[in-house]
Amino acid sequence: MTDTPFIRPDMKAFLEAIAAMAGPTLAEMTLEEARASYVALHGMADRPARELAVIRNLSCPGPAGDIPLRLYDARESREAGPVITFYHGGGFVIGDLDTHHNLCTEIAALMDLPVVAVDYRLAPEHPFPAAIEDCEAATRWVASSPSELGRTASGVIPIGDSAGGNATIVVSQLLGAKPADVPVVLQVPIFPLASDAVGSASLEAFAEGFVLTKASIEFFDTAYKADRADPRGFPILGDHTAAPPTIVATASLDPIRDSGRDYAKALVEAGRDVVYLEMEGVTHSFTNIRAAVPSTQGDLERIIAAMKMMLGTA
Repeated sequence: MTDTPFIRPDMKAFLEAIAAMAGPTLAEMTLEEARASYVALHGMADRPARELAVIRNLSCPGPAGDIPLRLYDARESREAGPVITFYHGGGFVIGDLDTHHNLCTEIAALMDLPVVAVDYRLAPEHPFPAAIEDCEAATRWVASSPSELGRTASGVIPIGDSAGGNATIVVSQLLGAKPADVPVVLQVPIFPLASDAVGSASLEAFAEGFVLTKASIEFFDTAYKADRADPRGFPILGDHTAAPPTIVATASLDPIRDSGRDYAKALVEAGRDVVYLEMEGVTHSFTNIRAAVPSTQGDLERIIAAMKMMLGTA
């Protein structure tokens, strides 16, 4: 790795703007401040939400009570087909339906498929594996085509960013081991944490100054308390021999970049169908800064194009 990695001009301008703000780091904030800052960052940096025919709050039964969900669809009604289940990022500590609302409208519009976003329980109030249990329960509920959803699922497509990318892989593994009513037809982990980032070259190279920091990762890790021997915490430990078709997307300037690379490599070695996309010159969270860093809209559109290709709908 070179000492001066390539940074896109619009990405560099955004990083300089963040540095100029010189506020407290995530690890220095209270939990409430950290969650509010995440909402503020996405509100400032992301493109506006798309207008869709359907944006509706729902809920489904979960292991600890009802799980809030949000349905997005560009069409009022549609024939049976795949349904996307979306799990938001934020280290399993911050983030909610609103932080990723704009992104979910974009995915629903570009894919022309229903998207169901999952508002899973957060740590430290609900440490590992609470979030995973909620994501699994919600995905099984979607797969059962309940009347409340108003859509018949022929398959499910787990997708998520960062912690949500971790949940994407874990849910796919859990549904592979114990199938839901319909299969996982594609999984799309975006800059996921799949293997332990501690000790990786990317964590040291991009520890500071690239949106996600080493200190923030440690903050999330301490709060979430994932078991380092459990595939539900680190899905690189799971069985990859039956993984569904997969698109792995990473960012070249991401401290957890190597974790995503590790997972893509494991799929290749297991002989699975995988497309690997590394977005050069951008950071973690590139899917949620598409107004501040306009070139990242193209990165999201590359992921969407790969999804359509893998589903055979291009």
